[in-house]
Amino acid sequence: MFFRELLMIDYIIIGIILFSIVVSLLRGFVREVMSLASWVVAFIIASQFYPYLANLLTQIESEYIRNGAAIGILFILSLIVGAVINYVVGQLVDKTGLSGTDRVLGACFGFLRGVLIVAALLFFVDTFTNLDQSELWKESKMIPHFGFIVEWFFEQLQANSSFLNSTLGK
Repeated sequence: MFFRELLMIDYIIIGIILFSIVVSLLRGFVREVMSLASWVVAFIIASQFYPYLANLLTQIESEYIRNGAAIGILFILSLIVGAVINYVVGQLVDKTGLSGTDRVLGACFGFLRGVLIVAALLFFVDTFTNLDQSELWKESKMIPHFGFIVEWFFEQLQANSSFLNSTLGK
């Protein structure tokens, strides 16, 4: 009976979460976490060390293009190194016989990631479009369940972000 009351937007939300679960189930928890860590580390490396590489790229005259190239090179190389490390660690997990547990934990990780992706998408749609005024949005069975996630996230941001605190004059 519950599924008969769902709208297309509810099925899209469920689909995004299920897709995230399946991907994480297939890859496993360790690979998913290592992949996420690789992206974070690549961002940090590119943002912190690009000036050093940019100084070596003297054949590029434009400073903006030189900096952009340095950022891109560092980011991509960091992701490649992260992928190699991820592969090696994934092989170790497979060899230890923990792949079943790894995949179940991966599915849990995928569920959480899917919920966060949906919450972020709904936040942006709510903020930057008028879709929240439509009947589709108002009659959705799933959308109201994501409101508390967005509210909690912004409460945490306001309480803990030095950037927001200085911007808001706290």
